[in-house]
Amino acid sequence: MLNDVFADARDRMSKALDNLETDYKRLRTGRASVSLVDGIRAEYYGTPTALNQLATITIPEPRTIMIQPWDTSVIGEIEKSILKSELGLTPMSDGKVIRINIPVLTADRRRELVKVVKKMSEESKVAVRNIRRDVNEMIKDLKKEKEISEDEQFKAQEETQRITDDFIKKIDVVYSAKEKEILEI
Repeated sequence: MLNDVFADARDRMSKALDNLETDYKRLRTGRASVSLVDGIRAEYYGTPTALNQLATITIPEPRTIMIQPWDTSVIGEIEKSILKSELGLTPMSDGKVIRINIPVLTADRRRELVKVVKKMSEESKVAVRNIRRDVNEMIKDLKKEKEISEDEQFKAQEETQRITDDFIKKIDVVYSAKEKEILEI
């Protein structure tokens, strides 16, 4: 019974961590990454379609994203959708391939990004703590229903805190790595 509660807590906390990592991948850090264009959709025969379903997306150089559409008639739409996105990137096309050069980040922009990354990590920590609160409520309910003893309740709450601390540490590690990546020139 308590093992199910702990398994659920671990699962939900790992989803919060995965969500943070996914959000971090979408940040523009001065390095080219396929995940930068993941959220972009282009019109293809009247239907908004994800870029990875329209083209091959590669990283030929550290600061370049190359998009090679399977149907070259969609190049104009892909360019428009990249320009409309909030990435601030300018696509260059030669008729067959679209290249996006990722500009070098300024020191000010790096500091701003570090603040954004810190905020994201704090939001993930809050999510993990909310999960801890929910789990502790579940444990208290089990105690009220006399399914566990008071000693088991305290041990379970200690275990919940230990799990929470582990995930907070993991979030800090992910944050530190991203901060280092951003500040790297």
